[in-house]
Amino acid sequence: MGIRIGTRAPDFTLDSNQLEPVTLSSFAGDKNVLLVYYPRAFTPICRGELCQLRDEMELYHRYDVQVIGVSVDSPFCLKAWAEQQGYPFPLLSDFWPHGEVATTYGTFDDAAGVARRGTFLIDTEGILRFAQVQQEDAARDQGEWKDKVATLLGPRNLSGIAIPEAPGSWITVPGES
Repeated sequence: MGIRIGTRAPDFTLDSNQLEPVTLSSFAGDKNVLLVYYPRAFTPICRGELCQLRDEMELYHRYDVQVIGVSVDSPFCLKAWAEQQGYPFPLLSDFWPHGEVATTYGTFDDAAGVARRGTFLIDTEGILRFAQVQQEDAARDQGEWKDKVATLLGPRNLSGIAIPEAPGSWITVPGES
């Protein structure tokens, strides 16, 4: 992995699915950030992971966590995908220079030309509190993320949050069975 827990998260600015630049350090002092790298837009595992995040956004809001998805797809591709799936969080494009930020965070897979599934929790001071880069191409256990958020950011009032039993499972893509 390219960075260490307890150190300052490398800052970056990437274009979003709204075709506007987003800078990581702009959240400092205001929001914790859950940075979620994924390989490709419009793919089943990535869709399932991001739809689960979408379906559970209230949990992250209660912890003042800004969820940000990042891939090496173009911002135009990410715009279409975010609109199709209704993602309420920014999707950032690490398109050019291709995978530069993914390389900094230790998630870039040179052989495949995509980012591996990497998850990073950055506190309001910009310090990396949790980091995990998955080598295999399989869905991540988001329960671990939620546990880290709760442990590292402290107790919150979570009453009234409805988390679906199988988040994202009702979503289908034309041509998939």
